[in-house]
Amino acid sequence: VDRLGFFTEVNVETQEVPGSPDQVDLTINVAEKPTGTLQLGAGFSSAEKVSFTFGIAQENVFGSGNYLGLQVNTSKYNRALSLTTTDPYFTKDGISRTFGIYHTTTRPYYSVDGDYRLVNEGGSIRFGVPFSEVDTVFFGAGLERYRFDPGGNVAFLTPQSYRRYFGCSTSASGLVTGCTNDSVWGVPLTIGWSRDDRDSALLPTRGRLQRANLEVGVGGDMKYLKTNYQYQQFFPISKQYTFAINGELGYGKEYGGKPYPIFKNFYAGGLGSVRGFEQNSLGPRDVPLLGQTEGAALGGTKKAIFNAELSTPFPGAGNDRTLRLYGFFDIGNVFGTRDAFSTDAQWKAAKKLRASVGLGISWISPLGPLRLAYAIPVRQQDEDLTDPLHPIPKDRIQRLQFQIGTSF
Repeated sequence: VDRLGFFTEVNVETQEVPGSPDQVDLTINVAEKPTGTLQLGAGFSSAEKVSFTFGIAQENVFGSGNYLGLQVNTSKYNRALSLTTTDPYFTKDGISRTFGIYHTTTRPYYSVDGDYRLVNEGGSIRFGVPFSEVDTVFFGAGLERYRFDPGGNVAFLTPQSYRRYFGCSTSASGLVTGCTNDSVWGVPLTIGWSRDDRDSALLPTRGRLQRANLEVGVGGDMKYLKTNYQYQQFFPISKQYTFAINGELGYGKEYGGKPYPIFKNFYAGGLGSVRGFEQNSLGPRDVPLLGQTEGAALGGTKKAIFNAELSTPFPGAGNDRTLRLYGFFDIGNVFGTRDAFSTDAQWKAAKKLRASVGLGISWISPLGPLRLAYAIPVRQQDEDLTDPLHPIPKDRIQRLQFQIGTSF
């Protein structure tokens, strides 16, 4: 790949000159290869069900050396449309510049979590500054807006915490009559750091990955701090066996007299965090209605996750690293502030760490990395109806989970 992003194929041919065994003709054929890709696909995950994706990427748009990408996702729960362009050599020192615009629509995975719809749209600019071969610092700014639709007019279909944040009023008959703050906007500033010295991004056997990010809402209706850190390391036990650990910490806080945006919460549960529990189901719950034993999963402003994996050859596949068997141990949760209506028992249950163990298969398929996991929770919360007015719901268990595109 040259400096402007052209992908070039080079073929070298050699041939002995007849009658001159010490002389060789050398022929070099150079041919420029296409730099664009078109992606059409369909996916299925245990959380999001069926989704269709469409993408166009051009590495050298209009001969400028810039990247241009369009992505569309039609998932029922997370629909997205985004357009991104990157200049990898914005400066001669190798600083990159990326512009992006996006429009996403999010719905709860499970009916008990509500019937609302959250629309996020905006744009951003980001710069990447390489400090070494493995260290890059990113910083940028954006403008974003969130629009809230409570869905059905019946109040209990919308979590109380969301109704409170967006200023929704409820009639005596239990209907949502309107939300005074159903559209909020903000100006997030971001700065991040990444260090990656792994020997491979898809099939690492040694090295470590570290990421740190800080997001600060500095304008509009949202004033908040959100930071997270990830540490991942791979230890080669032998040519066939690899041990890996992954840890993540997150923290969010409001400032300036504004409430913390509930849609900026951290989530846990499922692939990528604590397997064996339904996707994004752990952490604080909304106050359940009278007669119900559980409320909607809300996420939290604090997050702590730890994972450990031992990767081995898949039986019968030799040492093919694209198809592996792994055993794992997960522990963690997300945490929030105590709700004024929760009891001591409910608060204690919400803070308890969850853990699981299990086996899985990883496969670098033609559609991308595929992860299949079967997990058994070893530390979970059972249903507790000792106080019927303040029930403690049981955790949502989902032992078999899979998805295309997950990493750890």
